[in-house]
Amino acid sequence: MLENVKDEIQGVLKKYPDKKSAVMDMLRIAQREASGHLTKEAMDEIAGLLGMPPVEVHAAAAFYTMCRINMPAGKHRVWVCRNLPCSLMGAEHIIKYLEKKLGIKTGETTHDLKFTLDTAECLGSCGTAPMMQVDDDYFENLTESKIDEILAAKGRES
Repeated sequence: MLENVKDEIQGVLKKYPDKKSAVMDMLRIAQREASGHLTKEAMDEIAGLLGMPPVEVHAAAAFYTMCRINMPAGKHRVWVCRNLPCSLMGAEHIIKYLEKKLGIKTGETTHDLKFTLDTAECLGSCGTAPMMQVDDDYFENLTESKIDEILAAKGRES
């Protein structure tokens, strides 16, 4: 699977004195090459390249929220902060509204692969709660109508 990015992989491996330290870079490359998700086969291949037990690579991928295992991410990643300040200001309502609006549950991707909905422990914008991040953009002081506008604009970009 990673055959077509051999040169990039060799460059990554040269950066680390201990090959195992390259696991996150390797997961990033594999996810990019598989259109936004990691397969068991890719993670097993990474384990072989790094001389690690496959379970350690799988554990790293499962721990980090930027890794998508066996489920492609949508074109737009929607992260809703659910930490205490956002929760007190209505994050749970925002999450439920997004689930209804997108027709998916948290952690899922819409059938048209436009949106993936996730939650984050903290997005660092407590004073403007509730808030969400879509791709690299922050949207704060959310209301249902603001969410409708944001999703419509992002949907047009697709």
